Amino acid sequence: MTVTVRDLRSDAPADLEGFARVRQAALPFVLVTPDSLAHDLAQLRPDARYRPLVAVADGEVIGTAQVHLALESAEPGQGNLNVYVHPAHTGRGAGTLLVRAAEEHLAAHGATRLFAWVLDEPGNRAFAERHGYRASRSAHFLRLDLAKGALPPLQDPPPGVELRPASDFAADPRPLFALDAETTADEPGDVDTELTDYEAWLAETWRHPLFSPELTTVALVDGRPAAFSAARTDGGTRYATGMTGTARAHRGRGLAKLAKNDSLHRARAAGYTEAFTGNDTGNGPMIAINTWFGYEICGTEVRYVRALG
Repeated sequence: MTVTVRDLRSDAPADLEGFARVRQAALPFVLVTPDSLAHDLAQLRPDARYRPLVAVADGEVIGTAQVHLALESAEPGQGNLNVYVHPAHTGRGAGTLLVRAAEEHLAAHGATRLFAWVLDEPGNRAFAERHGYRASRSAHFLRLDLAKGALPPLQDPPPGVELRPASDFAADPRPLFALDAETTADEPGDVDTELTDYEAWLAETWRHPLFSPELTTVALVDGRPAAFSAARTDGGTRYATGMTGTARAHRGRGLAKLAKNDSLHRARAAGYTEAFTGNDTGNGPMIAINTWFGYEICGTEVRYVRALG
């Protein structure tokens, strides 16, 4: 069967469903739905040169690639390509075709350094290295059984601290944007990330179809947001933590743990049965927090880098 690569058609439900199906099969610990894909397509800025690709065989989507420039970095010329092939269709050349098309697209738009996440498995790592990529940092996926696992008991906040859902900020979420921007800037990674565009954050984060302001918990200190645990859900039984962080002035007080525990308890009460999160392998404080909650590693990805030109 011949494999071809083309652009994903955002107005074709079969393409969106096929893209989501491949991602769910390749990365079962990451939440993705056709609606979330359509939202991402509609909201990403034109200068990101976002180009989702699909590999197709006999009319079926068997591989995907998310391709775009890294606009969240102040350093120009950096591009991202994340390629996944359905586990039942590996070895047919779909991955190579997707990588080739993605690299050509990014190079044509000025990218000189490319980043790709690769599952930490021998075949996947060998594939990346054959295409000229070198390994960099790594990150874990973690899973918690919300249905059967025992969460730590809820704790009363210390004096001056209040826990509130992010939905309480619906009229004006700007304080949460400021907190997200500060904590994101301190996340370990290959690319320094800056959140500076409030309107873009509203569109891409706050209004994202997977984001749950009702299950996102914010810890306020003297009435001001100081820590948070952002929640996403797939509309079914799966819940994920998108980001958990604390403002620099309030670190070391256990506020992130307090917020995350509150969010997890409310997610379980709402009927969610699985919780997922991710940690850079060098992020010791968050790994310790998630171990305390009972999360277990269910997968690992390695960041691969390639210089162009």
